[in-house]
Amino acid sequence: MDRHPQQIKRERQDKKRHEINVAKNSDLKTAIKRVLESSALDKAQVHYTIAVSTIDKMVSKGILKKNTAARRKSQITKHLNTLSA
Repeated sequence: MDRHPQQIKRERQDKKRHEINVAKNSDLKTAIKRVLESSALDKAQVHYTIAVSTIDKMVSKGILKKNTAARRKSQITKHLNTLSA
């Protein structure tokens, strides 16, 4: 079977992108988990801003879809609102 140079390059690029996407998704999950696990309002607000910023960056880079991002932001906002009430 022939191996075209474009195919070889595409596989190289796919590996790199996969590693970057896995790392970014891990950062996102950690940011969301920090918000959901925090019980103090002041700490939760700090983690909330970081998490929302991370989510928005991932949408702009095309890693997350817009509706998925909205759902995740809604989830952490609900948690934040329960702490303030």
